[in-house]
Amino acid sequence: MSDWTMHTYTAGESGLFVNSYLLETPTGVVVVDTNLLVSDITALQARLAALHKPLLGIFLTHAHPDHFNGVSQLVRDREVPVHATSGVAKTIRDIADAKRAQWGPVYGAEWPAETYHPNTELRDGEEVHLDGLTITAHELGEGESHADSYLLVRPADAEPVAFIGDLAFHGTHPYTADGHTTAWLALLDRLIPELAGTRRLLPGHGAPAGVDLLAEQRRYVMHYREVVRRLSGGTDHLDDAAKAELETTMRRFLPAAPLTWMIGLGADAVAAELAGGGARS
Repeated sequence: MSDWTMHTYTAGESGLFVNSYLLETPTGVVVVDTNLLVSDITALQARLAALHKPLLGIFLTHAHPDHFNGVSQLVRDREVPVHATSGVAKTIRDIADAKRAQWGPVYGAEWPAETYHPNTELRDGEEVHLDGLTITAHELGEGESHADSYLLVRPADAEPVAFIGDLAFHGTHPYTADGHTTAWLALLDRLIPELAGTRRLLPGHGAPAGVDLLAEQRRYVMHYREVVRRLSGGTDHLDDAAKAELETTMRRFLPAAPLTWMIGLGADAVAAELAGGGARS
């Protein structure tokens, strides 16, 4: 019988359906990713408090605010290790203020007023041992975000599970606006065999799945790129009509999936990438 339990807090659509995972051990709780908006972070904090165990540490899979925004509220008034790979930690430091300037006016008081940066940086392949869990960080570099990683968690008496952040979205349209789809495809090609023996993948958005989720994400990204390539005509952007056609096409590819506004959001970044100009900021 396993001596750990996983709890999941999932935001609503306004919070991008992001998952925060609470790994409850005999003596404490480990949190993987921390949600986007103050209301969801407060709900996550309440879920943590309801377990009546101390917070042993936080792990961040990648450098997007919907995963790191909640750290400050969770660690307030206590000393807690906040783990991230070196690349993820550096990127959070680099982008947090710009993200607040960009999205703070949109979300108002729902956007946290401060960012707590990772205080415990991990090397690629470094292990952390916490109350019977062995957590191995795998640095990946650019992919879905400017800095991605995944975490392989091995309980003492159970099969390992992989927390893959946003390397693959399950049942929603993905974020492509960082413009690294070439690198993202290369990572998916690498991870499909690398994680083939890991039966349970825990994504940042959507339900747990098997390794086939990575292949499904690869098909989506490939299709998205080909449609953007056709509609952009080799330029570094799409006009409004082309973006509307892109959205219609990708809605057909992934019917009934939410977060459809993500489709057009990444169009110019991917067009610029395919045109050789790199991602737009």
